[in-house]
This record gives sequence, structure tokens and C-alpha cells, in this order.
Amino acid sequence: MAADSDLEDLPGVGPATAEKLLDNGYDTYTSLAVASPAELSNTADVGESSAGDIIRAARNAADVGGFETGSTVLERRERIGKLSWQIPEVDEMLGGGVETQSITEVYGEFGAGKSQVTHQLAVNVQLPREQGGLEGSAIFIDSEDTFRPERIDDMVRGLEDDVIAATLEHREIEGGPNDEAALDVLVEDVLDKIHVAKAFNSNHQMLLAEKAKELAGESEDTEWPVRLVCVDSLTAHFRAEYVGRGQLAERQQKLNKHLHDLSRIADLYNTAILVTNQVASNPDSFFGDPTQPIGGNILGHKSTFRMYLRKSKGNKRIVRLVDAPNLADGESVMRVEGAGLKPE
Repeated sequence: MAADSDLEDLPGVGPATAEKLLDNGYDTYTSLAVASPAELSNTADVGESSAGDIIRAARNAADVGGFETGSTVLERRERIGKLSWQIPEVDEMLGGGVETQSITEVYGEFGAGKSQVTHQLAVNVQLPREQGGLEGSAIFIDSEDTFRPERIDDMVRGLEDDVIAATLEHREIEGGPNDEAALDVLVEDVLDKIHVAKAFNSNHQMLLAEKAKELAGESEDTEWPVRLVCVDSLTAHFRAEYVGRGQLAERQQKLNKHLHDLSRIADLYNTAILVTNQVASNPDSFFGDPTQPIGGNILGHKSTFRMYLRKSKGNKRIVRLVDAPNLADGESVMRVEGAGLKPE
């Protein structure tokens, strides 16, 4: 992380400007290098021309923004982690699990299990790597008042015995899968590593994404770096606040910036971004499923992986991979139980 004096080494950055940049989360050369002049101009209260000079200097100092070979890209992609759903059929469909450095969108109608997925992955991300986890903490941006610590408790206790045993050993908690005292400690420890914030409106939600970036940066070199950011739901506030076609352009613009902020966390800190999305009925659809995800092309293009959850009989849910850059479309089945998400 760059110190205040480091930022002042950049042309046009004095003590006051450096302080404004730090206050707004621009605490490294890399974070400045990937900013836009307009964005920086508004933040630091400098002209766009000066902002462009600052960004160019930061790019040179951080050595970003140039071309790189395909083998270098491959090397960076080898750092990508795969977060397991703990459901073999779904993990296989996803090529191993939810990817870091990507945005995964899960959409579906009310009661399809979207929030169950966010809760389960907030538990799974903390598991040892050999058990499909990423040994990291989670951030949960809650826009619909869906986060329930009791559900996390159920899901931790509902893990397979061998997973619980490995997790207890990894965290140096004495006891076994049937030891209630050990499970109580484990549940509390898991909850301690989920950072929850409730978003009251779309502007607050966007601010929380910036705060999440700060938290990810602060934790990067700790024992529990942030490896998952959940936003449940991504579109609820935007949908409620920007009603009608007249406000569509402004809504999409803000949603686009929000997605770019989340994408930046994914790229800078090797984090998986999981967003849930609502659906609307498409009256023009005569065949197939008439539901479509909210957010239009902006969300469609920005999401690396799109998954559609659909209700089936009883507690069964159909998990459909709708879009992925390197995977075939596919469908899997899972069950939503008291103990969490389980294979069919």
C-alpha cells in the first residue's frame, strides 16, 4: 500500500490532493492507474487534464496498462482459485467451482434459492483448499435484508463430517464433528470472518463496494484475505429507484460503474464476486421460460458467468449455466435443505 508521501511523488499531487485520494480509496499506484480521468477529477477536485497526468504517471510507476504475452496471461490465470459449491454436479458444470477474478451472476425468481447460494459460498470460501475452499474471508453487501447468521450456523453444522474435521484442524480448534463445543467455536469463527453491511439505497450500495475494495486491500497480506464478495441483490435498489424508460439510461450508467468497481476488486485482489439478480417476465416470449434477468446488456456483458436458478419439485432446484466464456451451457440439480445446499 502506498504511503501518503508516495502519492505526493506523482506530478500534480500535493498534500491536500493526496489526502483526498487516500480518503476515497486510491491508496496504491495500481488503484490510480486503473481509474478514469473523469472519475479522478470528481474525487480529487482537480481538472481532467491534471487527472490524466496523474493516471499516466501512476501507470508508469505501477507498470500496468501495456500489452503482455499470452503465456503471461496464462500464468496469471493459474492464480485463479475455484470455490466449490460442495455439490459435485454443479462444480463439474462450472469447471471446478466459482472463479476468482470474475463476476458470477445468479438469477432467478423469488424463493429459487439465490440467497441460499450466497450464504453457502460465504461458508465454503473459508474451508481449507483441499476441501474446495479458498481459506479466505467474505464480504456480504445486503440490499434486501437477506443475511441471516442463523443460516450460516445451520450450514456450518450441515457440512460433511470429513470437511468439518479438516476445517477444525485447519483452524486449530480441538474436537471433532460431533463435539458440540467445538462446533459452537467453529460457527462463531466462521461468522467472524463474514463482513456484513446493509445497503439502504443504490448510492449507499455503490459506496459499500468502494469500502469492500478498501477492506480487501487491507486484508490482502493477512492470514484471512477477502476471497469472496457477495451482493444480494445487485439490482433491487436500482430497479426500485429508477422507474420508467426516462430513467433507464441513468440507471444503467450507475449500474455499469457499480459493476466496474466490483470487477476491480476481483482483478486487484484475486477475489470471487457473486451477485444475485432478480427476474422480470417477458410478455413477448411465446415459447420456453418467460423470465429474464434485470440489468440488460450491461450486466449481461459484465458477468463472466451467468447462472439461472429455477424451482423444481419440493426442495429441488435446477441450476442452469446460461453463459460462460470457456464452458458449455449445462444444467444440474441440487437440493436446498436446512443443512444447506446438497447434491440431488
